[in-house]
Amino acid sequence: MNAVTGGLSAGAADRTAGYRHLGEALAAPLPPLLVAAEHVAMTVVQGVHGRRRVGQGESFWQFRQFGYGDSPRQIDWRRSARSDRLFIRETEWEAAQSVWLWNDQSASMNYHSDNGLPEKWERAAVLNLALMSLLVRGGERIALLDQPERPATGRATLNRLAAVMTNRGTGTDDNGIPPAPELPRFGSVILIGDFLAPPESLLQATRTLAARGIKGFMVQVLDPAEIDMPFQGRRRFLGMEDEGDLLVGRAESLRLGYLNRLAELQDELSTFARHADWYFSVHSTDGPAQPALLGLYAAIADHLDL
Repeated sequence: MNAVTGGLSAGAADRTAGYRHLGEALAAPLPPLLVAAEHVAMTVVQGVHGRRRVGQGESFWQFRQFGYGDSPRQIDWRRSARSDRLFIRETEWEAAQSVWLWNDQSASMNYHSDNGLPEKWERAAVLNLALMSLLVRGGERIALLDQPERPATGRATLNRLAAVMTNRGTGTDDNGIPPAPELPRFGSVILIGDFLAPPESLLQATRTLAARGIKGFMVQVLDPAEIDMPFQGRRRFLGMEDEGDLLVGRAESLRLGYLNRLAELQDELSTFARHADWYFSVHSTDGPAQPALLGLYAAIADHLDL
Protein backbone atom coordinates (compact mmCIF):
# COMPACT_ATOMS: atom_id res chain seq x y z
CA MET A 1 0.00 0.00 0.00
CA ASN A 2 1.22 3.45 -0.84
CA ALA A 3 0.25 7.04 -0.33
CA VAL A 4 -1.79 8.51 -3.18
CA THR A 5 0.01 11.21 -5.17
CA GLY A 6 -1.25 13.91 -7.47
CA GLY A 7 -1.54 13.82 -11.25
CA LEU A 8 1.12 14.74 -13.77
CA SER A 9 1.50 18.47 -14.23
CA ALA A 10 3.65 18.93 -17.33
CA GLY A 11 2.24 19.08 -20.83
CA ALA A 12 2.38 15.86 -22.82
CA ALA A 13 4.93 17.08 -25.36
CA ASP A 14 7.23 18.70 -22.79
CA ARG A 15 7.03 15.66 -20.55
CA THR A 16 7.94 13.28 -23.36
CA ALA A 17 10.89 15.40 -24.44
CA GLY A 18 12.07 15.85 -20.86
CA TYR A 19 12.13 12.16 -19.99
CA ARG A 20 13.60 11.23 -23.35
CA HIS A 21 16.44 13.72 -22.82
CA LEU A 22 17.03 12.35 -19.31
CA GLY A 23 17.24 8.84 -20.70
CA GLU A 24 19.56 9.82 -23.52
CA ALA A 25 21.80 11.79 -21.16
CA LEU A 26 21.98 8.76 -18.88
CA ALA A 27 22.93 6.55 -21.83
CA ALA A 28 25.38 8.98 -23.47
CA PRO A 29 28.59 7.86 -21.66
CA LEU A 30 28.04 4.22 -22.65
CA PRO A 31 29.06 2.70 -25.99
CA PRO A 32 26.29 1.47 -28.32
CA LEU A 33 24.75 -1.79 -27.20
CA LEU A 34 25.16 -4.30 -30.03
CA VAL A 35 23.22 -7.53 -30.17
CA ALA A 36 25.93 -9.53 -31.94
CA ALA A 37 24.63 -11.26 -35.06
CA GLU A 38 27.33 -13.91 -34.82
CA HIS A 39 26.24 -14.84 -31.30
CA VAL A 40 22.58 -15.00 -32.27
CA ALA A 41 23.38 -17.20 -35.26
CA MET A 42 25.54 -19.51 -33.16
CA THR A 43 22.86 -19.75 -30.48
CA VAL A 44 20.24 -20.63 -33.07
CA VAL A 45 22.51 -23.29 -34.60
CA GLN A 46 23.45 -24.94 -31.32
CA GLY A 47 20.29 -24.31 -29.30
CA VAL A 48 20.32 -23.64 -25.60
CA HIS A 49 18.93 -25.56 -22.63
CA GLY A 50 17.87 -28.46 -24.84
CA ARG A 51 15.77 -26.49 -27.31
CA ARG A 52 15.56 -27.93 -30.81
CA ARG A 53 18.10 -27.03 -33.48
CA VAL A 54 16.95 -24.69 -36.20
CA GLY A 55 19.65 -24.81 -38.83
CA GLN A 56 21.16 -21.48 -39.78
CA GLY A 57 18.38 -19.55 -38.14
CA GLU A 58 16.18 -19.77 -41.21
CA SER A 59 13.15 -21.14 -39.38
CA PHE A 60 10.12 -19.13 -40.44
CA TRP A 61 8.64 -16.86 -37.77
CA GLN A 62 6.19 -14.54 -39.51
CA PHE A 63 5.32 -12.51 -42.56
CA ARG A 64 5.40 -8.76 -42.04
CA GLN A 65 4.51 -5.90 -44.34
CA PHE A 66 7.25 -4.30 -46.40
CA GLY A 67 8.24 -1.03 -44.76
CA TYR A 68 10.55 1.94 -44.97
CA GLY A 69 14.20 0.84 -44.89
CA ASP A 70 13.52 -2.69 -46.17
CA SER A 71 15.27 -3.83 -49.33
CA PRO A 72 13.12 -4.94 -52.30
CA ARG A 73 15.27 -8.08 -52.37
CA GLN A 74 13.63 -9.13 -49.09
CA ILE A 75 10.13 -9.24 -50.57
CA ASP A 76 8.43 -12.64 -50.56
CA TRP A 77 6.69 -12.46 -53.94
CA ARG A 78 4.66 -15.63 -53.44
CA ARG A 79 3.02 -14.29 -50.28
CA SER A 80 2.69 -10.79 -51.75
CA ALA A 81 0.88 -12.16 -54.81
CA ARG A 82 -2.05 -13.14 -52.56
CA SER A 83 -2.58 -9.57 -51.38
CA ASP A 84 -2.48 -6.00 -52.60
CA ARG A 85 0.44 -5.35 -50.23
CA LEU A 86 4.07 -6.39 -50.18
CA PHE A 87 5.30 -8.79 -47.49
CA ILE A 88 8.67 -9.88 -46.15
CA ARG A 89 9.33 -13.38 -44.82
CA GLU A 90 10.96 -12.92 -41.42
CA THR A 91 13.07 -15.68 -39.86
CA GLU A 92 13.77 -16.40 -36.20
CA TRP A 93 17.36 -15.23 -36.61
CA GLU A 94 16.19 -11.83 -37.82
CA ALA A 95 13.46 -11.51 -35.21
CA ALA A 96 15.74 -12.61 -32.35
CA GLN A 97 17.74 -9.40 -32.74
CA SER A 98 14.77 -7.45 -31.37
CA VAL A 99 14.29 -6.25 -27.80
CA TRP A 100 10.89 -5.70 -26.18
CA LEU A 101 10.59 -3.29 -23.24
CA TRP A 102 7.91 -3.06 -20.55
CA ASN A 103 7.26 -0.22 -18.11
CA ASP A 104 4.94 -1.05 -15.20
CA GLN A 105 1.85 1.17 -15.53
CA SER A 106 0.03 0.03 -12.37
CA ALA A 107 -1.27 2.68 -9.99
CA SER A 108 1.28 1.82 -7.29
CA MET A 109 4.00 3.20 -9.59
CA ASN A 110 2.67 6.72 -8.86
CA TYR A 111 4.12 6.58 -5.36
CA HIS A 112 6.88 8.67 -3.84
CA SER A 113 7.34 9.13 -0.10
CA ASP A 114 8.91 12.57 -0.42
CA ASN A 115 8.37 15.41 -2.88
CA GLY A 116 12.11 15.47 -3.51
CA LEU A 117 12.01 11.94 -4.91
CA PRO A 118 10.78 10.89 -8.35
CA GLU A 119 7.68 8.79 -8.60
CA LYS A 120 8.56 5.18 -9.33
CA TRP A 121 7.08 5.26 -12.81
CA GLU A 122 9.30 8.26 -13.68
CA ARG A 123 12.49 6.44 -12.70
CA ALA A 124 11.38 3.29 -14.53
CA ALA A 125 10.66 5.34 -17.65
CA VAL A 126 14.07 7.04 -17.55
CA LEU A 127 15.85 3.68 -17.24
CA ASN A 128 13.84 2.19 -20.09
CA LEU A 129 14.37 5.24 -22.31
CA ALA A 130 18.12 5.14 -21.63
CA LEU A 131 18.22 1.51 -22.74
CA MET A 132 16.10 2.31 -25.79
CA SER A 133 18.57 5.04 -26.71
CA LEU A 134 21.50 2.62 -26.39
CA LEU A 135 19.79 -0.03 -28.48
CA VAL A 136 18.85 2.44 -31.23
CA ARG A 137 22.39 3.82 -31.28
CA GLY A 138 23.53 0.25 -31.93
CA GLY A 139 21.03 -0.20 -34.76
CA GLU A 140 18.90 -2.70 -32.85
CA ARG A 141 15.15 -3.02 -33.22
CA ILE A 142 12.96 -2.20 -30.25
CA ALA A 143 9.27 -2.39 -29.36
CA LEU A 144 7.02 -2.13 -26.33
CA LEU A 145 5.97 -5.50 -24.96
CA ASP A 146 2.33 -4.46 -24.56
CA GLN A 147 2.00 -2.88 -28.02
CA PRO A 148 1.10 -4.79 -31.21
CA GLU A 149 3.53 -2.96 -33.50
CA ARG A 150 6.53 -4.83 -34.85
CA PRO A 151 10.04 -3.87 -33.63
CA ALA A 152 11.86 -1.12 -35.51
CA THR A 153 14.92 1.05 -35.05
CA GLY A 154 15.97 4.64 -35.67
CA ARG A 155 15.36 8.04 -34.12
CA ALA A 156 11.73 8.17 -35.23
CA THR A 157 11.05 4.86 -33.48
CA LEU A 158 12.73 6.10 -30.29
CA ASN A 159 10.66 9.29 -30.30
CA ARG A 160 7.42 7.43 -30.98
CA LEU A 161 7.94 4.84 -28.25
CA ALA A 162 9.07 7.53 -25.81
CA ALA A 163 5.82 9.41 -26.42
CA VAL A 164 3.75 6.28 -25.82
CA MET A 165 5.65 5.34 -22.68
CA THR A 166 5.59 8.74 -21.01
CA ASN A 167 2.18 10.04 -22.08
CA ARG A 168 -0.01 7.18 -20.96
CA GLY A 169 1.03 7.56 -17.30
CA THR A 170 -0.24 5.01 -14.83
CA GLY A 171 -3.65 3.73 -13.84
CA THR A 172 -5.65 0.88 -12.47
CA ASP A 173 -6.20 -0.57 -15.95
CA ASP A 174 -2.74 -2.12 -15.63
CA ASN A 175 -2.42 -4.87 -13.01
CA GLY A 176 1.34 -4.73 -12.80
CA ILE A 177 1.79 -8.07 -14.61
CA PRO A 178 3.91 -7.98 -17.77
CA PRO A 179 2.15 -9.52 -20.79
CA ALA A 180 3.52 -12.74 -22.26
CA PRO A 181 2.77 -12.54 -26.00
CA GLU A 182 4.17 -14.90 -28.60
CA LEU A 183 7.70 -13.68 -29.31
CA PRO A 184 10.50 -15.20 -31.41
CA ARG A 185 12.82 -17.48 -29.50
CA PHE A 186 16.11 -15.94 -28.40
CA GLY A 187 14.66 -12.43 -28.31
CA SER A 188 15.05 -10.29 -25.18
CA VAL A 189 12.64 -8.51 -22.83
CA ILE A 190 13.41 -5.75 -20.35
CA LEU A 191 10.90 -5.51 -17.49
CA ILE A 192 11.03 -2.52 -15.13
CA GLY A 193 8.47 -2.00 -12.37
CA ASP A 194 7.83 -2.39 -8.66
CA PHE A 195 6.72 -6.05 -9.03
CA LEU A 196 4.33 -5.70 -6.12
CA ALA A 197 1.61 -7.65 -7.92
CA PRO A 198 0.61 -11.10 -6.60
CA PRO A 199 3.77 -13.22 -6.92
CA GLU A 200 1.99 -16.22 -8.44
CA SER A 201 0.64 -14.14 -11.35
CA LEU A 202 3.91 -12.31 -11.84
CA LEU A 203 5.95 -15.51 -11.90
CA GLN A 204 3.49 -17.20 -14.24
CA ALA A 205 4.05 -14.44 -16.81
CA THR A 206 7.84 -14.51 -16.53
CA ARG A 207 7.97 -18.31 -16.61
CA THR A 208 5.87 -18.30 -19.78
CA LEU A 209 8.34 -15.96 -21.46
CA ALA A 210 11.35 -17.93 -20.23
CA ALA A 211 9.86 -21.22 -21.46
CA ARG A 212 9.71 -19.73 -24.96
CA GLY A 213 13.44 -19.10 -24.95
CA ILE A 214 13.24 -15.38 -24.15
CA LYS A 215 16.09 -13.71 -22.28
CA GLY A 216 14.79 -11.46 -19.54
CA PHE A 217 16.17 -8.55 -17.55
CA MET A 218 14.15 -7.39 -14.53
CA VAL A 219 14.69 -4.29 -12.39
CA GLN A 220 12.48 -3.77 -9.35
CA VAL A 221 12.08 -0.04 -8.71
CA LEU A 222 11.05 0.85 -5.15
CA ASP A 223 10.74 3.98 -3.07
CA PRO A 224 13.07 3.99 -0.03
CA ALA A 225 10.05 3.95 2.28
CA GLU A 226 8.95 0.71 0.64
CA ILE A 227 12.39 -0.76 1.32
CA ASP A 228 12.77 0.36 4.95
CA MET A 229 9.14 0.81 6.17
CA PRO A 230 10.13 3.74 8.46
CA PHE A 231 6.60 4.77 9.49
CA GLN A 232 5.73 5.16 13.16
CA GLY A 233 2.66 6.02 15.19
CA ARG A 234 -0.90 6.30 13.95
CA ARG A 235 -0.97 6.02 10.14
CA ARG A 236 -3.51 5.48 7.42
CA PHE A 237 -2.23 3.47 4.45
CA LEU A 238 -4.17 4.17 1.27
CA GLY A 239 -4.74 1.30 -1.13
CA MET A 240 -3.96 2.37 -4.68
CA GLU A 241 -5.09 -0.79 -6.44
CA ASP A 242 -8.43 -1.70 -4.85
CA GLU A 243 -6.91 -3.09 -1.65
CA GLY A 244 -8.83 -0.68 0.55
CA ASP A 245 -7.39 1.58 3.24
CA LEU A 246 -5.77 0.44 6.48
CA LEU A 247 -5.67 2.52 9.66
CA VAL A 248 -3.16 1.36 12.29
CA GLY A 249 -2.38 2.79 15.71
CA ARG A 250 1.30 1.80 15.69
CA ALA A 251 2.70 1.59 12.17
CA GLU A 252 6.03 0.33 13.53
CA SER A 253 4.29 -2.89 14.60
CA LEU A 254 3.90 -3.81 10.91
CA ARG A 255 7.54 -3.28 10.01
CA LEU A 256 8.98 -6.73 10.72
CA GLY A 257 6.18 -8.62 8.98
CA TYR A 258 6.32 -6.29 5.98
CA LEU A 259 10.10 -6.55 5.61
CA ASN A 260 9.92 -10.34 5.83
CA ARG A 261 7.27 -10.46 3.12
CA LEU A 262 9.25 -8.13 0.86
CA ALA A 263 12.35 -10.29 1.37
CA GLU A 264 10.34 -13.40 0.45
CA LEU A 265 9.08 -11.74 -2.73
CA GLN A 266 12.56 -10.65 -3.78
CA ASP A 267 13.91 -14.11 -3.00
CA GLU A 268 11.24 -15.66 -5.24
CA LEU A 269 12.12 -13.30 -8.09
CA SER A 270 15.88 -13.76 -7.75
CA THR A 271 15.51 -17.54 -7.52
CA PHE A 272 13.41 -17.57 -10.68
CA ALA A 273 15.95 -15.35 -12.46
CA ARG A 274 18.84 -17.58 -11.42
CA HIS A 275 17.14 -20.76 -12.64
CA ALA A 276 15.93 -19.18 -15.89
CA ASP A 277 19.28 -17.46 -16.59
CA TRP A 278 17.56 -14.09 -16.33
CA TYR A 279 18.74 -10.94 -14.57
CA PHE A 280 17.14 -9.40 -11.48
CA SER A 281 18.14 -6.36 -9.45
CA VAL A 282 16.55 -3.88 -7.02
CA HIS A 283 16.83 -0.10 -7.44
CA SER A 284 15.82 2.55 -4.90
CA THR A 285 14.60 5.89 -6.22
CA ASP A 286 16.65 7.82 -3.63
CA GLY A 287 19.83 6.76 -5.43
CA PRO A 288 21.17 7.91 -8.81
CA ALA A 289 19.93 6.13 -11.91
CA GLN A 290 23.41 5.57 -13.37
CA PRO A 291 24.42 2.53 -11.26
CA ALA A 292 21.14 0.78 -12.08
CA LEU A 293 21.64 1.42 -15.79
CA LEU A 294 25.29 0.31 -15.69
CA GLY A 295 24.37 -2.92 -13.90
CA LEU A 296 21.58 -3.64 -16.36
CA TYR A 297 23.78 -2.77 -19.33
CA ALA A 298 26.54 -5.08 -18.09
CA ALA A 299 24.05 -7.92 -17.59
CA ILE A 300 22.68 -7.55 -21.12
CA ALA A 301 26.19 -7.51 -22.58
CA ASP A 302 27.13 -10.58 -20.55
CA HIS A 303 24.00 -12.50 -21.59
CA LEU A 304 24.69 -11.74 -25.25
CA ASP A 305 28.45 -12.34 -25.01
CA LEU A 306 29.24 -8.85 -26.30
